[in-house]
Amino acid sequence: MSTNSFPAVEVHGHRGCRGLHPENTLQAFRHALALGVDVLEMDVVLSADGQVVVSHEPWFSPTICLAPDGKPLPSVAVATPLNLYTLPYSTIQTYDCGLTQHPGFPEQKSSPAYKPLLQEVLQDAELRTQELGRPAVKFSIELKSTSDGDGVFHPAPEAFVLAVVQELERAQVLARTTLLCFDKRVLQAARIFYPALPLCLLVEDEIPFEEHLRELGFVPAVYGPSHHLVTPELVQQLLSFTIQLVPWTVNELPDMERVLASRPAGITTDYPDRLLALLGRHS
Repeated sequence: MSTNSFPAVEVHGHRGCRGLHPENTLQAFRHALALGVDVLEMDVVLSADGQVVVSHEPWFSPTICLAPDGKPLPSVAVATPLNLYTLPYSTIQTYDCGLTQHPGFPEQKSSPAYKPLLQEVLQDAELRTQELGRPAVKFSIELKSTSDGDGVFHPAPEAFVLAVVQELERAQVLARTTLLCFDKRVLQAARIFYPALPLCLLVEDEIPFEEHLRELGFVPAVYGPSHHLVTPELVQQLLSFTIQLVPWTVNELPDMERVLASRPAGITTDYPDRLLALLGRHS
């Protein structure tokens, strides 16, 4: 495979670069930018005081986070005090989520880290790209939402979308941002309020593409399936609707090569260094 065959493929740094630095932290995003990613992918939730926080779960994960006193956290089964939606950001910021290495990522470099605000990440990314003398980076923002979580872990879809987009507008990056979600209600709300905003439907199940599209009720700009769901048939369906393909989370070289053969618009990976090297792009 010629690395020059895919010049337009965007490299999306998953949670920054989770394989190399603690996920969704300033360290991970900064390193991803230094590597040369085209897009920073991250997850957002809301705090009790309405702050948009960068975090994959709407709670503190015992796998990667420590209590303010440095002690391990209890299991998620007793996680009511760990629910970010019930805590002000001033409290959330006192927990460390970088010193404990994720067991699934042995190359990850642990370091003290807190869950940052979306606004802080966006501002820092803009500053870092200027310092690096590189083009402005794009953003893929996943809203962590489920129908069972309304009022428990997050607000209703409309309020969630408005809170996030307000931060994107404030940082003046909305034109370079795609909103991602598994929850179709969130994308439907975003479509109503911001019809020009690119939206990505995330998929991890075996439900046919046509059924997902029918349930969504409109054609999204991007389709984001788990990489094992990418088939020639799916690629042809997406082409017929002019939908971009951005699969996740593609970490191993054989999977990267297989997915690249499908001519995706982008690839989301925990190891952007591997993908950039495969593409012949170096920082």
